[in-house]
Amino acid sequence: MNRAITQAWAALGADQGLLERVSYDRVPGVLSARLPVVEAARATVAVCALAAAELAAVRSGGPVPDVRVGDGAVATAFHSDRFVTMDGRAWDGFAPLSRFWRTADGWLRTHANYPHHEAALLAALGLPAGSGPDAVADALAGRGAADVEEAVYAAGGMAVAVRDAAAWAASEQGALVARRPLLTLERLGDAPGPVREASGARAGAPSLGAPCAGVRVLDLTRVLAGPVATRTLALLGADVLRVDAPGLPENQEAHNDTGLGKRSTLLDLGRAADRRAFDELLDAADVVVTGYRPGALDRFGLAPKALAERRPGLVVARLSAWGAYGPWGGRRGFDSLVQAATGIALLEGYGEKPGALPAQALDHGTGYLVAAAVLRALTERHRDGGTWRVEAALTQTGRWLTHGTDPEPPVPGEGPYEPGRWLRERDTPLGRLRHALSPVSYEGGPADWARPPGRWGADAPRWTA
Repeated sequence: MNRAITQAWAALGADQGLLERVSYDRVPGVLSARLPVVEAARATVAVCALAAAELAAVRSGGPVPDVRVGDGAVATAFHSDRFVTMDGRAWDGFAPLSRFWRTADGWLRTHANYPHHEAALLAALGLPAGSGPDAVADALAGRGAADVEEAVYAAGGMAVAVRDAAAWAASEQGALVARRPLLTLERLGDAPGPVREASGARAGAPSLGAPCAGVRVLDLTRVLAGPVATRTLALLGADVLRVDAPGLPENQEAHNDTGLGKRSTLLDLGRAADRRAFDELLDAADVVVTGYRPGALDRFGLAPKALAERRPGLVVARLSAWGAYGPWGGRRGFDSLVQAATGIALLEGYGEKPGALPAQALDHGTGYLVAAAVLRALTERHRDGGTWRVEAALTQTGRWLTHGTDPEPPVPGEGPYEPGRWLRERDTPLGRLRHALSPVSYEGGPADWARPPGRWGADAPRWTA
């Protein structure tokens, strides 16, 4: 068995003997890369599916069901943003100013998918609003990548100088990441678990197919790792309510991909009425998942420690790009930027030009790891109560990819990868949706989400049961 799976399962504090229940369907040529991406992706899905199977067994009173992980399903899910369509219309997740750029001394990676990030980038470069790629290229050609990185972050945007692995390892942030575990799952204190043992038609009883029935999840995340994690909890029967601020619009196309099984509402926590509504949600929640940069939610009393003190028995999960520590701990970030900063982009590049992983594998992989950690926390809390904390970061997943995952020999004699096997179409109030199925699969588990994504931000701020 690849050590990536045993390492990930060990990081979750789980019974290593359960790994014998996992089997695999290998498919050649998927998520092809210089780094062992498919092996890492397979491992994240395997531990998530096994954690779901374990919780299903604990809550339903039966044995842990067998888990089967298919490379085709994993690869399709890791590309879910590329496959999602509405009435046949595809979505291009990257804006024209989100790319690699030549600088005077190397390369720079920018992220400008959201209008406020594009505005900050252009302001930092001294360019007028609406400037296009040619103007940005000219502005960057005579400047150093590290200087632009600092200027853009100071302006509220996101740009990262492309580094090699040695330069990242020698940096203060890189050294701190190297000393951190893949993820953290810890019990913060004794408390009775507040999970309502769901019963009756209103909430549905826990079962193999819905091990998270009765579990209420507050989803305070944005693209992409956090929504993948909460999308997975929704698949397993949790009541997931995503909460966004009205001033931070989201792409409906992104929500079509990651909003499966969830509801979505808008609340301004600076307004008294909205804050009261949020507090009512929080007081009845079982799980809170946050995906904003560390410190961004502290002023609202939503730091992990504050949440745990307020709600004993809560499972608090926080994920970030760079980690909640070190000089980069308060920075915003995305998968593409983490790849650029940590040396992955150069490892996957050609010649001097940086490249990228075949999917946003740090995002997706971290999402499945966070979901797995939440599921394991729910299992332990069901057994013995407690308040639980989960902490994960894209950089830590990236470090595990480059140092904790082994490549495996090619699979001979298998058929070609056909993603259509793992895609589904369904009618929704917004149109005809095509989406990738979840790769989280175990005997007796759910085959698809119970509900399609709705219009982003259009739901009422209340629990369904």
